[in-house]
Amino acid sequence: MTWRPELSRAVMLRHVRVRDVDLLLLPERVVVLRGGAGSVLRLCDGRREVREIVAELGERIPGAPVADEVPEFLTALRKEGWLR
Repeated sequence: MTWRPELSRAVMLRHVRVRDVDLLLLPERVVVLRGGAGSVLRLCDGRREVREIVAELGERIPGAPVADEVPEFLTALRKEGWLR
């Protein structure tokens, strides 16, 4: 089965323009996202497969190690229950 990641129902992604930072809002918790994590999560819409997310990020950021890092990042968030 192919995984098409999306945020869990209780999780919201927000960008705080004043601080130029992305946040994951969870029940009774806020996670400050670093680097391009918010950009990765914006692609997790439940329609794209992980390989499609990696391909799109690879086009946006040539030379970045997205093929190795993005699946690992998404898997870690899935284990936390923040992605489904």
